Amino acid sequence: MIWGVLQFPGSCDERDALHACGVATRSQAGDSSDSTHSPRLVWHEETDLSEFDGIVVPGGFSYGDYLRAGAIARFSPAMTAVAEFAADGGPVLGICNGFQVLCESGLLPGALLDNESTRFICRAGELIVGESDSLWLSGLEPGERLSIPFKHQSGRFFAPPELLERIEANGQVAFRYAPGQNPNGSLNDIAGVTNEAGNVLGLMPHPEHAVDPLAGGTDGLKILRGPAIAAGAARA
Repeated sequence: MIWGVLQFPGSCDERDALHACGVATRSQAGDSSDSTHSPRLVWHEETDLSEFDGIVVPGGFSYGDYLRAGAIARFSPAMTAVAEFAADGGPVLGICNGFQVLCESGLLPGALLDNESTRFICRAGELIVGESDSLWLSGLEPGERLSIPFKHQSGRFFAPPELLERIEANGQVAFRYAPGQNPNGSLNDIAGVTNEAGNVLGLMPHPEHAVDPLAGGTDGLKILRGPAIAAGAARA
């Protein structure tokens, strides 16, 4: 699986995401993948994503988070290409600021508001896998716990009551914060949601920081491997 990782002015986690995608690809290929399968950075002005099997919109502070987190990045040429990629069923993952960008772009429902504390938080935490049938959750069991770091200031998921009800009814909640660990006041403890088709996922926690035992755990790989597992199941 060949990953493309977007890079905006102000991104700060694109290298971590690039590394994590490489680890996920090599681990699934038994360390036999060659350089043609290596993930690469996609500058925000690029519009051709045809060489990629999956796209990651990484964390950081795209365009300095001016106006509103993700509000300017949504207008970048690369995001127009991402929207087309997603419409064709391609897997797209938005992490933290990337989640904000996907919501601003209309590729995911809801919005991310300032944490109730109004402070930046950075700590380890646990997520509960939802009952979504998204390809991103392939290989995961509903109710399974994952240890994934949190770090954000505008991560409070919000949706108006009717939209929130529809998200829940459609099975679009991919992850919730474990009981007592909601760090930002997100409605219904929501930490990540998908689009209705299930190929676009956004979450505030950072799976790219959980791919090495020396860094505290490898649960992030379980998320990054989802699309490849789903593709393998479809071919079987």
